[in-house]
Amino acid sequence: EVQLVESGGGLVQAGGSLRLSCAASGFTFDDYAIGWFRQVPGKEREGVSCIRISDGKTNYLDSVKGRFTISSDNAKSTVYLQMNSLTPEDTAFYYCAAGTSCLRVDYRGQGTQVTVSS
Repeated sequence: EVQLVESGGGLVQAGGSLRLSCAASGFTFDDYAIGWFRQVPGKEREGVSCIRISDGKTNYLDSVKGRFTISSDNAKSTVYLQMNSLTPEDTAFYYCAAGTSCLRVDYRGQGTQVTVSS
């Protein structure tokens, strides 16, 4: 059974940091890309960041470049999203997803809420 389990969301003040984790199981981790997405009610989903596990190649949404860092611990089949200098505009429901490339979503997790207060 494929599982993607997120953790690490919560409430933080503007300027603060959070680290999201996405623990994967049930598929060959190295064969996939893992991305983080966020969704705000009434707005389109945004792809925040993605990492290709096989070679570690990453990409980021322009608005998070320099503030967010995606990384993976392949031994734990876990991807992290370190979020620094958070602003209220980062408030959203975040979820991770796995796909055979960063352009695909084959599996997704249940998600976690991130709320940044001003």
